[in-house]
Amino acid sequence: MGSRFSFARSPPAAKLTRRLRVSIAPVAGLLQVSLVMLVNPSLAAKTLPEFIAYAKANPGIMNIAAPGNGSGPHVAGELFKMMAGINIVSVPYRGPAPALTDLISGQVQVMFAALPAAIGYIRAGELRALAVTSASRSSELPDLPAVAEFVQGYEASGWIGIGAPRGTPAAIIDKLNSNIAAGLADPQVKARIKGLGADPMSMTPTEFGALMADETEKWAKVVKFAGLKPE
Repeated sequence: MGSRFSFARSPPAAKLTRRLRVSIAPVAGLLQVSLVMLVNPSLAAKTLPEFIAYAKANPGIMNIAAPGNGSGPHVAGELFKMMAGINIVSVPYRGPAPALTDLISGQVQVMFAALPAAIGYIRAGELRALAVTSASRSSELPDLPAVAEFVQGYEASGWIGIGAPRGTPAAIIDKLNSNIAAGLADPQVKARIKGLGADPMSMTPTEFGALMADETEKWAKVVKFAGLKPE
């Protein structure tokens, strides 16, 4: 099992890539889930472009909740800061629950959170959603833009996949991949995954291996930018 964010607190990308190639044989992707960029409703910025403009005009003024060092929401926020060229202060939290509490109360102004966990607050009007972090819009909130519509190339989605020990015969890997792909194509399985706020992610072993390598390189740059250290 993997995650697009699981490499955030790992060694440099080249070393980790070598370790992955030695120990893990990619089998298949399973699912991916988007995050959503949330702000306190009292914030004057109503759209993502307005938020970026305000942050650039007021560097170091706003605080962004970082729920867990190296967690998905944390590094998604750091990637956004890096690509948007803005200076907002990261405030560390031990998990998303206290971070969401402080966001709702206005102690921090912005946070990235998993869409399934945040959608209730959005629909209740307790928090304002500015954008989703997936490459395209979410079917759950189709009127909400993707960050990439304003920050070209931005994408930060969590994912889960399957790996096997390196050296597993190719025939076994191909058989596993075929069975997983068939399961992901099943309408009931698709509906269940969608019900969790995620999307099926059917991939060949080669495609999944390329994803793992690409994500390792991508998040290593974010770790270096943010100066993250293991706890």
